[in-house]
Amino acid sequence: MAGPRPLRSRTLATWLALLGGSFGLHRFYLYGMADRWAWLRGPPALVGAFGLWRMRQYGSEDRLGSVLVLLLGAVIAVAMLEAIVYGLTPSERWNARFGAGAAPGRFAWLAISGAAVALALGATVTMATIAFAAQRYFEWHAPG
Repeated sequence: MAGPRPLRSRTLATWLALLGGSFGLHRFYLYGMADRWAWLRGPPALVGAFGLWRMRQYGSEDRLGSVLVLLLGAVIAVAMLEAIVYGLTPSERWNARFGAGAAPGRFAWLAISGAAVALALGATVTMATIAFAAQRYFEWHAPG
């Protein structure tokens, strides 16, 4: 029989999603090392980073790098969305799900500021990924 789950901090989960969400650090923190979704984060992030490396190495016309780097953008965007959700989750709901780790008073601004940073970064990464994908699509399908 499993013992009681330890309390989890909303602020720490938000900042882990912001800083290491592409590799699932926030999910390891919240759900433990057996969380499958956390383990599935690393490979696409590494493949996307490889695409970024290829583009830097071989130039922006590298087709493989151009396709692979889109994975990195998608993984970062998903991690930023999770950071926003964690940071803006009401304390009562967080405490019901993860224990009394969300202080309604003193440190709530840390979680909310993490959500604000994630919103700015996530919006930037999402728009850049969409714009880059559209640009590549039209360049590769242009007549001539």
